[in-house]
Amino acid sequence: MNAGDVVWGGLILAGAAFETWALRKARQRDTLSAATRRWFWVHTKAGAAVFVVGWVAFSVWWVHHIVG
Repeated sequence: MNAGDVVWGGLILAGAAFETWALRKARQRDTLSAATRRWFWVHTKAGAAVFVVGWVAFSVWWVHHIVG
């Protein structure tokens, strides 16, 4: 295990802990899903399109990066 593993693991763990807290306290506005909807303005057609294009591009890159 190196320093990067600790940092990335800690970030993922902190995010999961905050998500769990938000769900258990019924604070839907604080969840990652709600934040993503706000950040990308998915309630608009343009925002939804930007999110979909970005998500597909990220997914393709991620698979290539990890597997390739």
